[in-house]
Amino acid sequence: MAFDEGLAERIRARLAGDPAITEKRMFGGIAFLCAGNMAVGVTGDDLMVRVGPDATDDALSRPGARLFDMTGRPMRGWVVVDAAAVAEDAALAEWVERGRAFAAGLPPK
Repeated sequence: MAFDEGLAERIRARLAGDPAITEKRMFGGIAFLCAGNMAVGVTGDDLMVRVGPDATDDALSRPGARLFDMTGRPMRGWVVVDAAAVAEDAALAEWVERGRAFAAGLPPK
C-alpha cells in the first residue's frame, strides 16, 4: 500500500529539530516515533495518531477522526484522521503535537 508522501513531508517539517524523532516504515505506510514509541504515521492518505486510551473519546469527537482498525479489532488509544481534516497546517500541527506529546510521555524503547 502506498502512502501520501506529501503528508509525510508535512509531518517531517512539523517534527524537524526534535532529536527523539525517528521514522520507520510500518502498517504499509510510515510511522514517526518519539524515543522509540510511535506518535503519528501516514497510512494511505490518512494520518494515524496515538492519543492514548484516556484521550480516545475526545479525539473521536473531532472532525474526520475514527478509531484505528486495521485487522477488524479496533484499538483504543489510536485514531485515524481523514486527509481532508488535516489539509490545513494548523489542524495537522495540532494532531501531530498530540501524538508526539503522548509518545514523549512513555518510557523510551
